[in-house]
Amino acid sequence: MQWQQHLRIILAGPRNPLNIGAAARAMLNFGFGELWLVDPYPPAFREARSAVGAQDVLRRAKVTSDLAEALGESSLVVATSVLRARSEPHVRRMLPDGAPVLRTHLATRPAALVFGCEKFGLSSEQLSFCDWILTIPTGEDCPSMNLGQAVALCCYEIARRARPVPALRTPATADAAQRERIVEMLTPILEAGGYLLPNTRGSQLKKVRRWVGRLRLAPADARMMQGMLRQVRWKVEHP
Repeated sequence: MQWQQHLRIILAGPRNPLNIGAAARAMLNFGFGELWLVDPYPPAFREARSAVGAQDVLRRAKVTSDLAEALGESSLVVATSVLRARSEPHVRRMLPDGAPVLRTHLATRPAALVFGCEKFGLSSEQLSFCDWILTIPTGEDCPSMNLGQAVALCCYEIARRARPVPALRTPATADAAQRERIVEMLTPILEAGGYLLPNTRGSQLKKVRRWVGRLRLAPADARMMQGMLRQVRWKVEHP
């Protein structure tokens, strides 16, 4: 399998079908073909004229309303955002520094690169699924970019790295689906224990999800944690 097949491009809430088509064309330009769309609007994106030569990428694109489903087996999840107007507790890397990390990971393991909608970018909820944030070094006067152009720049910067960098290789970790299962198993336990309260539940869950991601659990450790949580939940429900 070519390393490019390990990268999943995810467009979360894209609004303009022309941008979706341009993103698909940019992906194909640099050898990437797996496109996922989370709640795209309008639904007629598969006929986008901007996807010149890349209609197959659009036809094969997966559509879902669940970001967790789109992330699937990705063991590294990278968000793209400028984050100039808000503070998020994430590691941030500029594109020239982050691209070699992604390229090295993709040599052996799947990863996802997540782009937000054109108008609002990624929400705090969506960012909580991500391991770190990749930022394109744009000018202060115009920090945001067109979605298709942003996808093109990121794909180019990753693809031009001919080889992975051994020093950047990291141990195998639980994929996004495993991590989300841990969060889902933790949630009722934390609710029963009084840690998750109705008025702060949303913000606390985002913190829990980020914490689980920062643990960088090995796959076997993630399975063991799920087993422990399964037993704890059973005891909570059967006192």
